Amino acid sequence: MNLLRKKSVESMVAQATPLKRTLKTFDLTMLGIGAIIGTGIFVLTGKGALTAGPALCVSFLLAAVCCGFAGLCYAEFASMVPVSGSAYSYAYVAFGEIIAFVIGWDLILEYALQAATVSAGWSGYFNKLLDGFGIHLPVELTAAYGTTPGVTTYFNLPGFVVVLLITWVLSIGINQTKRTNDIMVMIKLAIIVLFIVCTVWYINPANWKPFSPYGWYTFQPGSTKPMGIIPAASIVFFSFIGFDAVSSSAEETVEPNKTLPRGILYSLIISTVLYVIMTLIMTGIVKYPEFAKFVDAPVAGVILATGLNWLAFVVNLGALIGMTTVMLVQLYGQSRICYAMSRDGLFPKFFGEVNKKYHTPFKGTWFFGILTAIAGGFININILFELVNIGTLSAFIIVSAGVLWMRKTQPDAHRGFRAPGVPVTPILAIVFCCVLIAGLNWETWVRFVVWFALGLIVYFAYGRKHSKLGAAEGSASAAQSGIAGGDQASDNADAPDSLVSFES
Repeated sequence: MNLLRKKSVESMVAQATPLKRTLKTFDLTMLGIGAIIGTGIFVLTGKGALTAGPALCVSFLLAAVCCGFAGLCYAEFASMVPVSGSAYSYAYVAFGEIIAFVIGWDLILEYALQAATVSAGWSGYFNKLLDGFGIHLPVELTAAYGTTPGVTTYFNLPGFVVVLLITWVLSIGINQTKRTNDIMVMIKLAIIVLFIVCTVWYINPANWKPFSPYGWYTFQPGSTKPMGIIPAASIVFFSFIGFDAVSSSAEETVEPNKTLPRGILYSLIISTVLYVIMTLIMTGIVKYPEFAKFVDAPVAGVILATGLNWLAFVVNLGALIGMTTVMLVQLYGQSRICYAMSRDGLFPKFFGEVNKKYHTPFKGTWFFGILTAIAGGFININILFELVNIGTLSAFIIVSAGVLWMRKTQPDAHRGFRAPGVPVTPILAIVFCCVLIAGLNWETWVRFVVWFALGLIVYFAYGRKHSKLGAAEGSASAAQSGIAGGDQASDNADAPDSLVSFES
């Protein structure tokens, strides 16, 4: 039983399937920005400011540097193994099947939980938008049970519906997905730029003092919650999750060796610049302790402080669009991971069936779309979003280590893009990921270990038995044994009677 059996780069590329290649550098950059910019600006900046103060901009930079180093490693792998599956496919080539399965299992959790978490934030902004028009949904249908302390809620109806609508868009084809995402990202960027231009004049530099009230890492008296730049970076790291989903689109990309690395890196750079500018403006207008009053809608609090009430509607619209694109990219990436794992036999065939009309993994897309909608509709996932962070950081570590290993074991393999500074770049990526993981609480570690254990159970109960690579190796071994047996019988037939009798 070879748990570390590997796929070759050639066999991976040869498996390319009938998915439609239409994505170019611009589309991939928009896909990355669509996944990155959303929750970070419109939701997490409030919690981040309370954790790090005005130094939140440094936390964003720290998270961005971590993602930047990991992004270079992703870009190299994406140019080397331009197939669906992202970190799952890369781990299959570098480390073997069981590591690949665990990472794939990890990514499924990451994408589902992020989309479900964002659907809850989306619902909050949608309800505020409706309130502005005098329309009020029943309170019981505005959030999952237990989400809002002191308020009785049972079901997040807006979040449930929007996830199903996004699933429908994804299921009918990449062209529709591409156009929808590109348009929404352009609108979102325009609204963010409008916010910056209108509010920058209200900055009070005194609000930036003290710049780093909690230092790099500390605990407040009587609290077990870490405070400071590093814990805040662990929180806002959630904002950058998604650029890795760009590499899941390899089989639908034109010239993936060139366009994938560009899309990954361009989206990271643009998003980081906007995050830093936005956090400096927000903490410059509102003193950081004040964000406790509107931690779930920090941008709305900033607008309230400026008196630019007309901007509230525009920003609410931008928040909805921003979070919609995040969900779209996450659900897209999840369906492609499951598609790749199904193609390899580690998941049931159901998830890998490509619809002849739409050229998409139609059934798998709807299966996980419905599960994500149910999770976002019924489950209070406030405590689970850190699971997304630890899962993604683990995938980053595997990919970065994979680049080191592949440079050593396959130095001459074709690479359309080579990460600069190897081995320093992947080592720094691993170090930064470990630093951010250290900023997460112990409950997150426990939940991650439980999910990891469930993945191993699924692998040994199903994946190992149905692995196509394992079946191919078994067939090759049987054929080799048959040839060896035939040769032995031939030798016996030609041997003298005394020798045949002796060997029998």
